[in-house]
Amino acid sequence: MKESDYAHPELLVDTAWAEDHLKDPDVRFVEVDVDTTAYETGHIPGAVGWDWKHDTQDQVRRDIVDQETFEELLSGAGISRNTEVVLYGDNDNWFAAFAFWLLDYYGHPNTRLMDGGRKKWVHEGRPLTTDPPEPEQSRYHVESTQWDLRALRNDVLEGLGKADRALVDVRSPQEFSGELLAPENLPQEGSQRGGHIPGAANITWSQAVAEDGTFKSASELREIYEGKGVSPDKDVIAYCRIGERSSHTWFVLKHLLGYEHVRNYDGSWTEWGSVINVPIEKP
Repeated sequence: MKESDYAHPELLVDTAWAEDHLKDPDVRFVEVDVDTTAYETGHIPGAVGWDWKHDTQDQVRRDIVDQETFEELLSGAGISRNTEVVLYGDNDNWFAAFAFWLLDYYGHPNTRLMDGGRKKWVHEGRPLTTDPPEPEQSRYHVESTQWDLRALRNDVLEGLGKADRALVDVRSPQEFSGELLAPENLPQEGSQRGGHIPGAANITWSQAVAEDGTFKSASELREIYEGKGVSPDKDVIAYCRIGERSSHTWFVLKHLLGYEHVRNYDGSWTEWGSVINVPIEKP
């Protein structure tokens, strides 16, 4: 485990710990990548691969998977309520953090994130395989849903202009300004208008990680967020374009810095930038 002054350091595992637990029957590794083909080129032995487009998203309406589908996903991965789920992925854990948020939302009691993600594992030359895992089917059942981890559009609207609220736009400065509608390496799609939600602080998600993809220290993180008014005494909502980068920031604020009130607005700019009659700011 990583020693630090994080609020919840137990929610991170390092790559050495992960390799030591590859054959632990109580641990299930799950890879969730932006590049949905990466898993097939080589993954942690025994790791299950989830496709963020199909496994974490409703296939009819724009939404996260419902409880029944979530239960089927975890059952197929051989995950029970007692399983320690360790998530990792590419892009410094973008969608691994989204999957962490989803598991938290549906109340899974034992979830970890592998610090540094796929990049650090590969860079260190740790074992990879293309062999598909064969998990034994379980019967997963959600016991409670943590509604307060998710912000919907009306939650954002109701908080605009309030001194005890803070919005964090974790997109790039070019997206924040409205110059771009999406990251430069991803398709220009998802919203009708560019800009940002009024009052939002632009703190790019990547400011939270070091060069090797691991999270910066708690003191560095506090300086980054509190320096722009995103403090633990406020009701904080993070957003990006579709909710995955903001879930990375949500993880930092809630679990590494211990903010009590922080939510992920997974509708994010794809929703806000296309809704009729909501306010938008540009420089």
